[in-house]
Amino acid sequence: MFQKILVANRGEIACRVMRTAERMGIATVAVYSDADADAPHVRQAGQSVHLGPPPAAESYLLADIILAAAKATGADAIHPGYGFLSENADFADAVRAAGLVFIGPPADAIRSMGAKDNAKAIMEKAGVPVVPGYYGEDQSVERLAASADEIGYPVLLKAAMGGGGKGMRVVERVEDLSEAADSARREGESSFGDGRLLIEKYLTKPRHVEVQVFADGHGNCVHLFERDCSLQRRHQKVIEEAPAPGMTEALRTRMGAAAVDAAKAVGYENAGTVEFLLDSDGSFYFMEMNTRLQVEHPVTEMITGQDLVEWQFRVAAGGTLPVLQDELTITGHAMEARLYAEDPDAGFLPAPGAIHHLAFPTPSMNVRIDTGVEAGQAVSSFYDPMIAKVIVWDTDRAAACRRMSSTLSNVEVVGPTVNRGFLKFLVDNEAFRAGDIDTSMIDRLDPQSFATDTTPNRDAFVCAGLWLLERRASEARDQAASRGDATTPWSMSDCWRMNDVAHQDLQFRWGEDEIVVSAIPTLSGHLFRLHEKDGDVDCNVHGTVDADGSVKAVIDGRGVSARVIAVETELTVFLDHCTCRMRLADPALLAAADDGEAPVLASPMPGKVVVVNVTAGQEVSAGTTLMVLEAMKMEHAIKAPVDGVVTAVHYGVGDQVDEGVDLLAFEEAEQAQ
Repeated sequence: MFQKILVANRGEIACRVMRTAERMGIATVAVYSDADADAPHVRQAGQSVHLGPPPAAESYLLADIILAAAKATGADAIHPGYGFLSENADFADAVRAAGLVFIGPPADAIRSMGAKDNAKAIMEKAGVPVVPGYYGEDQSVERLAASADEIGYPVLLKAAMGGGGKGMRVVERVEDLSEAADSARREGESSFGDGRLLIEKYLTKPRHVEVQVFADGHGNCVHLFERDCSLQRRHQKVIEEAPAPGMTEALRTRMGAAAVDAAKAVGYENAGTVEFLLDSDGSFYFMEMNTRLQVEHPVTEMITGQDLVEWQFRVAAGGTLPVLQDELTITGHAMEARLYAEDPDAGFLPAPGAIHHLAFPTPSMNVRIDTGVEAGQAVSSFYDPMIAKVIVWDTDRAAACRRMSSTLSNVEVVGPTVNRGFLKFLVDNEAFRAGDIDTSMIDRLDPQSFATDTTPNRDAFVCAGLWLLERRASEARDQAASRGDATTPWSMSDCWRMNDVAHQDLQFRWGEDEIVVSAIPTLSGHLFRLHEKDGDVDCNVHGTVDADGSVKAVIDGRGVSARVIAVETELTVFLDHCTCRMRLADPALLAAADDGEAPVLASPMPGKVVVVNVTAGQEVSAGTTLMVLEAMKMEHAIKAPVDGVVTAVHYGVGDQVDEGVDLLAFEEAEQAQ
């Protein structure tokens, strides 16, 4: 077994690999960019090596620097994690040429499966069913259009070397093919260094079902059953589960056998995942093989009781598979939800930013949290915006759904916008609970149905009021203690008033509304009088507030638990499965609000300008793509909201832009006349 490994990755997967290494007594080496200098994976490792600036091309993709780091630290092997260099065959070759072990498949297998056009041909020869499509060398738009006509619309354009949803475009009609091909080609070149495309028939309501395979160097190959990854946005998975709902033993056997055949066809070793599209009639088609450990591998671990990273270590060290096919069984049901810093209300755009508060439920045999970030860090625009994977296990799917819902309810994030509420909406959805899912389910949802509602309710104001009372009292005690006059009336916080009922006014603001809560002391606690638009509402309240912001309150006899987190004047109240936000409205604390409207053609996120299609003075029609931004290897088109004229272009190709900056000046057609 290895004495020391270098993990050529970052974030949660680096932490995940190191956990198993530590358990097995294997020393670890981390690598990091400037943006990750104090990241958890760096502190978790026994040694760490700096790579370079934040962009991946200047740090995590520098194969030579990573190899030098492995040599300098005395590592025996390199684990690539997922993403970055994990499916780079040249890197796998270079690792082995340097006398180190690449903890992954042979380079030839990576090459065979990495080029999707070549992989389809290999699968057809091996008898594995494939989706009808075009995988040829002629990459002209004319040839792609002709193939699309032969296949029949809609079609799916895919980067030949792609993965993770990057370089993929659904094309409904021939008029959209050219622009979609250009965009997919750019993403392919940016993400994988290869702009070649393939084109496939787009199945409108398939399920995405993948099979985990594992092979050793001694001729053994097994599958560890399937995972359903149908819930996706922007062609990227957000919820995965194992086993797949509604899967029959006969279909499981057929798909498992096809996956093993696929692995054997390329001389595969180590962990891999064969992805299929499963049609409603039980037909399934090979989509691609991911030649690495998948993000969603924990759900397989939860239902099989196996540690797949340990399997990777043992196989890479020359050992045999720990168990064979007839020794593997499924126990219970597992789900994984990917917690992203993204805004579901804005088309799932990445939402990088500082994390002020981050809390998860306590891990147990039923709940697992895989993360590589913590409070005080920032979600960077240079990398994937995933904050954590929330994984649950229970005895059956219905119980797993309930457990995932309750677990997500107790996830707390303050800082960047996250998709927690959206994930909970999905697992609570009736169709999802019934197993009626497919890859376009999220696309069919009305965005208003999962719009994030952070409107404070009365309980939120009461809990925020209790928190503010304790904060004021604590500050008064500290000030009195520092002056040595704790007994003077001027240092007391009992709100005594001459010729008036003793009370404190607690002022909050939500949107344009200011809410005042009068806290009147009583023998048992307080009478809270909420001054609302429709009149005053009284509540009898008592409770406690802990130093971490936890509030235990009794409101008119009802027990209520909450947590209040303050960042400057912003309050976030985590309460009864909802998150409410408000501001302190004390004039001494309230920051000046910017009442100006956001520009129509502002950057929706930090990113890089990759395309500018217009010049100043150009007339455009509604929906015309004016500019294209790239962030986290995904493209976002800036389109004309209405017919009009571009009056100025503020940025050019290659420019880095911040969120909210004016990209273009634009006038509506009527204004321009």
